[in-house]
Amino acid sequence: MSRLPAKQHAGPIVWSGIIAATCVLLFLLQQMLFLAIPFLLAIVLYYILQPPMQRLIRLGISHNAATLIVGSMFLLVLMLAAMVAVYWESGPSESWQAMLGKYLSGGLDFIRHTMATLERQFPILKQMKLARTVNARMGSFTSTFIQQHLTEILVSVAGWLPSLLLAPFLAFFFLRDGSRFKKFLARAVPNAFFERALYLLHEVDQTAHRYFQGLIKLTVLDTIVLAVGLWAIGVSSPLVLGLIAAMLAWVPYVGSIVGCMLVVMVASTDAPTDPAMAYMAIGVFIAVRLLDDFVFMPLTLGRSLHIHPLITVLMIFIGGSVAGVAGLMLVLPLLGVVMVVGETLGRLITDPRLRARHRNAIHLRTRQASADLVS
Repeated sequence: MSRLPAKQHAGPIVWSGIIAATCVLLFLLQQMLFLAIPFLLAIVLYYILQPPMQRLIRLGISHNAATLIVGSMFLLVLMLAAMVAVYWESGPSESWQAMLGKYLSGGLDFIRHTMATLERQFPILKQMKLARTVNARMGSFTSTFIQQHLTEILVSVAGWLPSLLLAPFLAFFFLRDGSRFKKFLARAVPNAFFERALYLLHEVDQTAHRYFQGLIKLTVLDTIVLAVGLWAIGVSSPLVLGLIAAMLAWVPYVGSIVGCMLVVMVASTDAPTDPAMAYMAIGVFIAVRLLDDFVFMPLTLGRSLHIHPLITVLMIFIGGSVAGVAGLMLVLPLLGVVMVVGETLGRLITDPRLRARHRNAIHLRTRQASADLVS
């Protein structure tokens, strides 16, 4: 067996192909978003459930039995969580419209108080009528959003629910038949490229594994730290808020802004007469974001995708322009997988020894097939 050469860095032609392929895949995923989102959630579930399934296999349980046990336990936990969410009553019930209106009103009151404070500190802002302008714009936006866009968003979310049910179904078959699919792909590769093909499949799997495992760890860390910070300043439901904000952070930049707005609305509603709580909530959120960027992310996602920061930022903007919010979520894992595939294929195509082995194998098969033929 030949020894694999040391890894070489891809050149500009290979990277141009990687970026172009990523953009094309993002465009195609946007056209099939109803399948891409459940597929992404199924991959996340797959990498969450894979470690316990592998432990069961190491204990001597068969692959199919381990898949059934892990899948059944996950469905049981999911049903218990749904039952707790349905039957849990922590206070008087109120409709979601009233709850949303209450939190929006609290957020608007906080903005009005902030504008009034700025006008008192800076008289030039009062001359510009900053508070009146902001209040008029926010009032117009709120009424338009509730009357027109909120219903459309809720209808689209309801339309997505049936397709999201595909996620656990796909994850189960990923767990059960993932190794068979890898063998199926490997059998289609010519013998001369077999070693590199196995290496390619392994690297793609490991890249996706490292990314989604890192994403899960990052979400858990963000949830715990943000929940502790919000609990310390007295914000209600800190764990739920921390989890929602951490999951919103999966969407780069936009998700963090929406998560901060959500935290501020809850904090300002909890203490309508004390805007200091909302300011402290903003401080907690900024502190967690800084920890995220400089401590948590290098320890989790930073070790999963070895991509230059300039390319990362560029691809985030490209993903958002090509496929919207879905592009922001999918661009980094997709770029990581395409990068591994592109770099490996580039080394396969440019390796003269592998090409010579492939030509020699074709020549030998031709001679063997025509050995008993009479000219």
